[in-house]
Amino acid sequence: MLAKLTSKNQLTLPKDLLRQLPRVEYFEATVDGGAIVLRPVQVVSVLDLERVRDAVAEAGAREEDVADAVAWARRPRG
Repeated sequence: MLAKLTSKNQLTLPKDLLRQLPRVEYFEATVDGGAIVLRPVQVVSVLDLERVRDAVAEAGAREEDVADAVAWARRPRG
């Protein structure tokens, strides 16, 4: 599928391509071996992050507990 770059450096992505993804508004753009790679991302507001931080603190979790939980969630599964 072709995507056209406009004179204002805007890229139009084909509808058929976007239908294959969940509803996406933002992408992380990187260059990998001369190819542009777009990865869907979800933007989270600072207020949401502060609420999560407050809830974790209220629960009595320490920074090490959070790091352990993240490591557990990212562990290879198989």
